[in-house]
Amino acid sequence: MTKSSELDLSVNPEPSASGSSVSRGSRSAARKAEAARAGRKNPLAVLFTMLAVGGMFAVIGLPAYAVNPVDSATTTDVSSLPAQSVVAASVGADTVVSARDGFTATTPEELAAEKLAAETLAAQQASAAALVSSYVYNDPGVRAAGDDYPFNGMGTGLSALRYYMGECTDFVAWRLNRDAGSTGAPWKWDWSNLTPGGGSANQWISAWNSHGWPVSGTPVAGAVAVTEYMHVAYVKEVRGDGTVLIEEYNFGNYHQYGQRVISAGSATYLYPPG
Repeated sequence: MTKSSELDLSVNPEPSASGSSVSRGSRSAARKAEAARAGRKNPLAVLFTMLAVGGMFAVIGLPAYAVNPVDSATTTDVSSLPAQSVVAASVGADTVVSARDGFTATTPEELAAEKLAAETLAAQQASAAALVSSYVYNDPGVRAAGDDYPFNGMGTGLSALRYYMGECTDFVAWRLNRDAGSTGAPWKWDWSNLTPGGGSANQWISAWNSHGWPVSGTPVAGAVAVTEYMHVAYVKEVRGDGTVLIEEYNFGNYHQYGQRVISAGSATYLYPPG
């Protein structure tokens, strides 16, 4: 009887009302314990979170120059570098202004000088034009068209006119004296007052300019013609066709007299002085 009751109880137990109440209480307590464990945070996770947040604020607070991406292993020690020198070229203020602006302004003094030069040139041209229109050649004698040079054949030294005898310059100096009525000492013109800067033919134009005597491209009878190779000759006649008959010494014929015809534009003309 007793065994049968125990067997029946084991096969089909029938919970009592008090047993069901205990089972429900156990399950409720288990759920509360699990919820408590879930709500409780891991201390290690909390510590890591705090460290990460603090590091972020520390990085934000750093100044910009505190960041140095260069590897310290590759940084050069500046104390080991050789000394360097800087050489500055000396540049004047004029050079700087010229390089900056590319041009310079004309000063009032330069403008005044240019104006004076233009006025002087205009006066000289007007004087030359007046001389051309008023000049009259006076033929002094029978030998005017031929060789009337008084120092021919007298050697090669200086003549009384202080140019070398037989040269083109001495012949022209003679003709200027002759046309001025001076045929003997004291001579009106010689080296000292015609071309005191030098006796060569290539110095006659500059001498005329220095004296302020007319220099022109228009030929007149009695003028000095400065031709090619810095040779001087005497203008005998200006022809109607525009050519010029000149007389000369020492041109293609050593220390001898000659004549030839040239074009008017092939020479510069020095009008008789005085």
